[in-house]
Amino acid sequence: MLAQVFVEGLLLGILLMGVCAVGIKNGAIGMVHLYHQDVQDRCVELGLTTHEKIKQHSKLFKIICLPGYILYILVCVYAVNGVKDFWSGFWQMFVILSIMNVMDRFLVDEWWVGHTKAWTIAGTEDLKPYITGADKRKKWIAGTIGLAAISAVLAGIAALIV
Repeated sequence: MLAQVFVEGLLLGILLMGVCAVGIKNGAIGMVHLYHQDVQDRCVELGLTTHEKIKQHSKLFKIICLPGYILYILVCVYAVNGVKDFWSGFWQMFVILSIMNVMDRFLVDEWWVGHTKAWTIAGTEDLKPYITGADKRKKWIAGTIGLAAISAVLAGIAALIV
């Protein structure tokens, strides 16, 4: 079962990377809503986008991705893996989400954003690094605690239903 959950986590991480790839297909400006406010403001000043477009992209990202990821883990854990209790649901969801988090931190944040030009927005290079050390610490802490909380809440709800 652990191997299956690991693969499900890898697939979720790949899905996340796919969403990012689609988001930057016409340039990193498509995902500028993930950047700091100073980068967003500079992009508006340069005429690359507007604050309204940034808000729209942010809302679209949240409307599609968050429910999509939640649906994915619920289907994996309860429909595919056949979980029936809180603890099994909790640990499986937490492992799947944690694998995605590790992939996001190392493959997306560290490598893709930090070491390639794919996420560079012309005219904002002086604002790099786009993801600072403080950002990384916050993402690790929030990711770990937040994903544990999400897993617990979802497993609690599912335990009442299943």
